[in-house]
Amino acid sequence: MCLTDSENMDTHVGKLGSKVFFSVAIFVILVQSSIWVSGDEGLEILVEDVADHPSYSTSNYGGYEMDELGDEPWTMVQKKGNQFVVNDKPFYVNGFNTYWLMVFAVDQSTRGKVTEVFQQAASVGLTVCRTWAFNDGQWRALQKSPSVYDEEVFKALDFVISEARKFKIRLILSLGNNWEGYGGKAQYIKWGKDAGLNLTNDDDFFSHPTLRSYYKANVKTVLNRVNTITNIAYKEDPTIFAWELMNEPRCTSDPTGDKLQSWIQEMAVYVKSMDPKHLLEIGLEGFYGPSTPGKVQFNPNTYSQQVGTDFIRNHRVLGVDFASVHIYADSWVSQTISDAHINFTKSWMEAHIEDSEKYLGMPVVFGEFGVSTKDNGYNSTFRDAYISSVYKILLNSTKKGGSGAGSLLWQLFPDGTDYMDDGYAIVLSKSPSTSNLIALQSTRLAMFNSMCGWNCRWSCHKRKHPVDALLFHDEL
Repeated sequence: MCLTDSENMDTHVGKLGSKVFFSVAIFVILVQSSIWVSGDEGLEILVEDVADHPSYSTSNYGGYEMDELGDEPWTMVQKKGNQFVVNDKPFYVNGFNTYWLMVFAVDQSTRGKVTEVFQQAASVGLTVCRTWAFNDGQWRALQKSPSVYDEEVFKALDFVISEARKFKIRLILSLGNNWEGYGGKAQYIKWGKDAGLNLTNDDDFFSHPTLRSYYKANVKTVLNRVNTITNIAYKEDPTIFAWELMNEPRCTSDPTGDKLQSWIQEMAVYVKSMDPKHLLEIGLEGFYGPSTPGKVQFNPNTYSQQVGTDFIRNHRVLGVDFASVHIYADSWVSQTISDAHINFTKSWMEAHIEDSEKYLGMPVVFGEFGVSTKDNGYNSTFRDAYISSVYKILLNSTKKGGSGAGSLLWQLFPDGTDYMDDGYAIVLSKSPSTSNLIALQSTRLAMFNSMCGWNCRWSCHKRKHPVDALLFHDEL
């Protein structure tokens, strides 16, 4: 998402909870401990109990309580075929974006917001957060100029990572931006021009060898950073789910896609050579390009196939572990709310899930999706229906053992940060119905992950089980 933010911030700490996610945690313990009432009958009672308590609550069932319910080793997320695994168990993702965590963590007066958003996310079972590990040449810049860093901002990123671990939330860390927010490729162009390079447009970021070296030097610094709080190098820290090369890369000056493809190939191998333990993704929006003319029908418009990206070709690059797709029907299709948004989203997601299975053999994460309150005709009922449709499509893939590995809402905000809202922000305390949906999806995925681990098999979806009534019920 292309965005900017303002810089006046206040603090407010609140605690949220969800009876749904707490209930599933109890359920999982009972399953794994084999404490049954009487076989399937007992399972049905437990499932019924969870399903009967989906209401949002302000009870405190946050990260601390979840930690007490089970404490498996905190290990790296890995990929096994078209699924993610942790401790050799499947790991389907229900997550969120909060891009500004590092900048907020710099100042003690706003650092509490980082803790607050993780606490609230954990209370509804969210397990992955995507956020920026870059801020180039801007206010509170991490990288003030090429290879020159602000240690206080780096310490703020240390805090974000250590705080996420406390709430058992893993991070997808993006290493750059296509857009001007937080510097982006435009800032690299400015640095290049300041150094006397002959640059013609922002897309020279992808092709000029000096700018490529700037980017790689920054990657090297970030990956090798040793956290001042945990004393763990970033490249060794299981809290980091994956690295992202760039937020929504586009190269409109080269519709063939060759320039961007070359950049992805070089950078993917470079990141993996330095950190082979973590997963890597590109950060693409998912537009189909010239290599698959039969697929461009799924694009939201004709312009999207001219931006230099190519979903299947780009993701076949050595070193890329999973596919990334964004969903913005209200930006790409129409800014007026309608069923066309849901219809587009269904075909968009199903096409990418199928292609990730058939052509890529990897998981796909829908890394940004949401509905803006600024859309014409917006109402919360539609937003809930839209989120439900995304979740349902992913559950259908999960049931089949497919590549639909998860989704990340754009975006989750704590109380008191409304002035930062780009229209998509979800504040859980103000959105009880949406909070219920999020918690229920978390519940279903947690139960599925537990069932598969408990059965010690990947094809557990093939076994009929009473828990299916909760996992895959049509009405999310």
